[in-house]
Amino acid sequence: MNANWKQDPRLKNMNPQKLSMLTEFAKRVETTPKDQLFPTLLSLNAEASRKGIQFNDQETDLLISIMSTNMDQNEKKRIETLRMLSKNFMKRNTK
Repeated sequence: MNANWKQDPRLKNMNPQKLSMLTEFAKRVETTPKDQLFPTLLSLNAEASRKGIQFNDQETDLLISIMSTNMDQNEKKRIETLRMLSKNFMKRNTK
């Protein structure tokens, strides 16, 4: 995985706890098989929730960009589809 994600301007104003979780997530992704990346993202989300941390859409997009760095186009499309489904699900649950 490319470490350039740490230079992303979206990180400048991020809560230090969230940044720490993103760093941990990046370490996990490096050793996670591609077919287990989505469950890893869900695991991170569950861990964050237990700690009372919620990632906004921009932060979640950053997570996905980290996760998809080494994916081929088909895998990236699959992740994006899952992301869109997740957004729609969240909208329905907040009504």
